[in-house]
Amino acid sequence: MNTVLDLVREDLRSFGGYKSARTEAVSGEVWLNANESAWENLADRDARNRRYPDPQPQALRARLAQLYGCDPAQLLIGRGSDEAIDLLVRALCVPGRDAVVITPPVFGMYSVCARLQGARVVEVPLVDGDAGFAADMDAIGQAALDQAAKLVFLCSPSNPSGSAIALADVAALAQRLLGRALVVVDEAYGEFSDIDSAATLLASHSNVAVLRTLSKAHALAAARIGVVIADWQLIDVLRRCQAPYPVPTPCADLAFIGLSGEALTQTRQRIALILFERERVRTALSSVAGVVRVYPSQGNYLLVRFADAEQAFQSLLAAGVVVRDQRSAPRIGDALRITIGMPTENDRMLAALGLVEAVA
Repeated sequence: MNTVLDLVREDLRSFGGYKSARTEAVSGEVWLNANESAWENLADRDARNRRYPDPQPQALRARLAQLYGCDPAQLLIGRGSDEAIDLLVRALCVPGRDAVVITPPVFGMYSVCARLQGARVVEVPLVDGDAGFAADMDAIGQAALDQAAKLVFLCSPSNPSGSAIALADVAALAQRLLGRALVVVDEAYGEFSDIDSAATLLASHSNVAVLRTLSKAHALAAARIGVVIADWQLIDVLRRCQAPYPVPTPCADLAFIGLSGEALTQTRQRIALILFERERVRTALSSVAGVVRVYPSQGNYLLVRFADAEQAFQSLLAAGVVVRDQRSAPRIGDALRITIGMPTENDRMLAALGLVEAVA
């Protein structure tokens, strides 16, 4: 019977990792086991930061598991989604042998982490059709099998295109690659999508992993809190491969407060406003002279093709509006990615593109 551990590098399946002072199950009043300072820093008002943090803060882990609908044992906290991507590639891919499948144009860290690990990068481009960019799931599955890929990264909603993948398609791909590859669904922008999380597939598909982050919808980008949700056996391996103290105490405290009932209510209200603004801005941009296409999006951003992307980019900069230049990305050499901001910020962006009447 295939288990997710079969996908892990053979030399890491029983790897113990580093045993830090905080992983020891001991208790006492005088702590002299970690070479920490006995005195707090003047900047440490709570007198908590002279001690090394809990590697996986239990209260925060429980709250995140509740938020994402999984068991705490299925969740690993790390430094944003970036660390989770790196851990997955290092734990599963043997350098010089294994491959990673990605779907450009897409988030660049998948390729960066693969190359740093010496894993081959197999590209299956998104298909640009009438309904926007879409993942060719059959081609992705075939490429993973043909190239002996250990990891398939699906960004849903995809950055920068904004397209999402139906859960049934993710499930079918995972079934096709059972015992051969791990299907990783990056849901960094999942809160803005109308598709349910792929975390709901974990009970029936052990080779599915999900990435989530507090950087986007929860407005905690500086805290660098992200998670990977997967089979508990894989989570256990990833923890042993992780740095000893990945979650700083101030960041854990901030995240815990940022996931309170009051904070989550505010987050839901802001998501609703972003969705409204996303449609308003999409409609407005579609009438801008020089805009070739505005892609439908399930993220908090829009991918926009311009007849003259350089002129549009410079016009925005001149007005003090900074957007993401996508012209170096494959297949979108005439596009800019525009984040949906506050209504006043969106109006300023539209005005810079010559849509003064539409925002008056």
